[in-house]
Amino acid sequence: MDDIEKENLTGSLRRGAVKKNVAAIHVSGKLTLLQRKLSNVLLLNAYDTLMSQQVHQIDARTLCMMIGYNSNDMDTLKQSLRGLAETVAEWDMLDEEGRQEWGVSSLLSYAKLKGGVCEYAYSPALAQKLDDPKVFALINLNIQRRFTSGHALALYENCYRFVRTGSTGWWSLDLFRRLMGVSESSYYEVYKHLNAKIIKPAVAEVNKTSNIVVTPETRKVGRSVSEIRFKIAENPQLSILDLDDGAGLRNSDIYKRMRALGVSDRLALQWMNEHDEAYVRKQVDYVAGQGGVKNPVSYLTAALKQDFSGSTVSPRNQQQQPPLSEKGAERAKRLEILQRLVSARSPTQRDADKRLFMSKLDGAELLDFENYGWVSSLNHAAIVTFWQDIAPGAFEVAE
Repeated sequence: MDDIEKENLTGSLRRGAVKKNVAAIHVSGKLTLLQRKLSNVLLLNAYDTLMSQQVHQIDARTLCMMIGYNSNDMDTLKQSLRGLAETVAEWDMLDEEGRQEWGVSSLLSYAKLKGGVCEYAYSPALAQKLDDPKVFALINLNIQRRFTSGHALALYENCYRFVRTGSTGWWSLDLFRRLMGVSESSYYEVYKHLNAKIIKPAVAEVNKTSNIVVTPETRKVGRSVSEIRFKIAENPQLSILDLDDGAGLRNSDIYKRMRALGVSDRLALQWMNEHDEAYVRKQVDYVAGQGGVKNPVSYLTAALKQDFSGSTVSPRNQQQQPPLSEKGAERAKRLEILQRLVSARSPTQRDADKRLFMSKLDGAELLDFENYGWVSSLNHAAIVTFWQDIAPGAFEVAE
């Protein structure tokens, strides 16, 4: 999130061919790796309601799961949230009439942890700047979780936005050090140290880990390096992870089928990023097979939330089934409660819940869950136990 644009160029880094409505949001490079990942997940969780809700929530366990931080050390999470609240975001942009707008805001206006839930908010001005599809597209959790260095992730985020132009353009070393979060260290004022400790390791990790390959180039004034830029090319070995503008996803048949149902471009890409392709395909197949659905987009939204395709009973034919036994009635009641619990979760939380539960399975249990989701008969007891940990007492009525 260090350097996020609204169109194709930069704001404070703009060159001659400036277009209107171009903005750059610069976030202090002092963020740790954990804080960088955390800021992206929080934005991902809040994205759909950035302008309609002032306060956003995500449970702490899901938060840790999504950033690959498998720890119960809440003190570290608190420290990271405190860092985000103390970090300044600065933007510089031109509006439609060509008027300059500069602004500054804390990255999070506040954050709190209570009852295992993280609650947080953005300032209204920053939320408006972040509410852009290209910002959302930059948050590639599949890639960011691979990084082990905050400097490498910062370099990736600042280079990836220029992948189509093939180069970042020339940055002064002062600006580069600021983006890397080492501007206040006199040690890195010496280019030899900056190159050995920051540039070379970060470039190596970006090229090994991400969907782009970067190559640094420098300019000198006399014998001293004064500017740096990075040539950028797609990494053919990891191009499948490229989510810049959804070009790869848009070529898939499942994307085209969702669009034919009336799903918007952004929503289709969002769903394909949140769920694995097989899961989305099953829900689309289910909705398409119902026939005569008045609002297929809403129906598909519900299907993705509640895993309609995993049900052994079609909702239309549910009333035609024979009476359930007492044991079957109890299970049906638990499934009904489970459906409500799953529906109450945000898309990000649902994805994390599934990943966390699947990490505990293997063999036949894993295959059955992949096929039937939360209504998997083979995993029913384990599923109830799993959700009891999330919502204690939720299944007491069924008992």
